[in-house]
Amino acid sequence: MSSPINSSLEQAIPVDKIRYDERGLVPAIIQDYLDGTVLMMAWMNQESLQKTLSTGETWFWSHSLQEFWHKGATYGHIQKVQSIRYDCDSDALLLGVEQIGDIACHKGEPSCFHQVDSQNIAPRGDTLSQLFQTICDRRDNPQESSYTCKLLAGGDNKILKKIGEESAEVVMAFKDDEPEEIAGEVADLLYHTLVALAHHNVDLKAVYQKVQERKR
Repeated sequence: MSSPINSSLEQAIPVDKIRYDERGLVPAIIQDYLDGTVLMMAWMNQESLQKTLSTGETWFWSHSLQEFWHKGATYGHIQKVQSIRYDCDSDALLLGVEQIGDIACHKGEPSCFHQVDSQNIAPRGDTLSQLFQTICDRRDNPQESSYTCKLLAGGDNKILKKIGEESAEVVMAFKDDEPEEIAGEVADLLYHTLVALAHHNVDLKAVYQKVQERKR
């Protein structure tokens, strides 16, 4: 028997109306459902798409090996499908997944798109996650001139004092009803809160998970 989420997935997309290419395949972009990071791209055919919808986990078709593969079945890094969409031409799929183990790439990386042209870390999907990633990098690789590093060096006393100050400024900005000021003050509060999360080694994705729970 299908679980409720699998049942809703099976109703979400008309498998027989997807436009497959001359090989009977359609590209599937796999994305972290919490922070939007693009994890990988693989191919599906009609049967692997149906397997994905019925099981709630990603199944792909290997054109080179001519066989199905259940993502993560060997090492446990499966992908639990949370959402699925298809594009305006019905010839590409976008799947939002919970990546178990935070490893999507066969090389052991969180994302297959981890190669970059510089020494920068491959960015996460959304703006807050990218900022949090930078803050964590400052925590792990301190730079003397960095304001973030100075905050982290000051510990809770410095960080929490700033959160208190920024919270009050957010309240005043809303009271003044100035959109530009509100946006700026909220941005400051979010930044200092992310610093506190990094200082206490709390992953931002754990916060996103709690936000997801609030939606239900």
